[in-house]
Amino acid sequence: MIVTPKIRGFICTTAHPEGCYENVRSQIEYVKSQPKLKIPDTPEKVLVIGASMGYGLASRIAAAYSFNAATIGVIFDKKGDGKRTGTAGWYNTAAFEKIAHTDGIYAKTINGDAFSDKIKEKTISLIKKDSGKVDAVIYSLAAPRRTGSIGEVYTSCLKTIGEEYTNKTVDINSRTVYNVTIPPATDEEIAHTVKVMGGEDWKEWIDRLLKADAITENAVTIAYSYIGPEITHPMYTNGTIGQAKNHLVKTAKEITGEPGGIKAFVSVNKALVTQSSSAIPVVPLYISILFKVMKEKGIHEGCIEQMHRLFAEKLFPPVLDESGLIRLDDLEMRQDVQSRVLEIWNTVNNDNLEEYADAAGYLNDFEELFGFGIKGVDYGKDTAVDGGIESIDG
Repeated sequence: MIVTPKIRGFICTTAHPEGCYENVRSQIEYVKSQPKLKIPDTPEKVLVIGASMGYGLASRIAAAYSFNAATIGVIFDKKGDGKRTGTAGWYNTAAFEKIAHTDGIYAKTINGDAFSDKIKEKTISLIKKDSGKVDAVIYSLAAPRRTGSIGEVYTSCLKTIGEEYTNKTVDINSRTVYNVTIPPATDEEIAHTVKVMGGEDWKEWIDRLLKADAITENAVTIAYSYIGPEITHPMYTNGTIGQAKNHLVKTAKEITGEPGGIKAFVSVNKALVTQSSSAIPVVPLYISILFKVMKEKGIHEGCIEQMHRLFAEKLFPPVLDESGLIRLDDLEMRQDVQSRVLEIWNTVNNDNLEEYADAAGYLNDFEELFGFGIKGVDYGKDTAVDGGIESIDG
């Protein structure tokens, strides 16, 4: 079938198998082009929870190709059925496994709800069967809702806390700058967001791995967060998401303090185009401006550059700030970058958007998430949409 992008707001309902393959291949080629890491005691067996897109996928690629780690990925994606496409995460995972297996690198995948007992048990069984134990766990789960053990459903939200907040945002498709008002969250909405996006499930994964003797002593585990500039603080850092991320940091300290010698870290990463970030009001305009500034300064990074730098420079051994966080947002938060972003923010409008912001680059990055706009892919030809993942379970 001919596959075209069908975008509704911040969601694309189609994905292109060949485009996703090329996107994954290019990320792998980037890591291959970098010097092999000559760092002692890098992980050999890595579990990536939330491995099919964005930072999770890039983490898996970077681990496999920076230090030849065997990886098990946990995803929650759908296969194409011949009439409709599968999800981008499915095609990304299929591509990664195919290339990794060709290169002689172990890679297997569990497909299902990572919050569930069933998928935790399946994953641990696979670890015990194939490798005995993992020595690193990357937690990169981004989900809008979570179902509890007795069927209760928690839904996250993107809201402020205390009072509403009004500021600029952009509709990337129409290139329209407009004001948006974000309402304050209720106490229940805050609690639900922490339940979904905080550290509770991360800690549950680690506790289960420890109980099953499926993780090594002194293993490392890492989760991802974001802080950003004051422009986004009211609805991110000081909003419902920020509460969840604060819980993530608290959880890292709890995991590190427990028996087993596991070291848990939170990495504060750069703002990038993901499905999650595209859903947050104000952030798309900020990212569009940020990309323009960082590209002009020659310091722009995507997911794979960030994750390779994490492993090459920031994690082995960990480089921490005064709050105990790894800061991969160091280039984004440079004073010269942020002062220029703020200067543009105060003047950007519909008339000068193309001059001062990289809206086209933002849209291109968004489409690339789903395998569209990739150089070398013929989008006018029929493509099979029911490609499989060789070693999937779940």
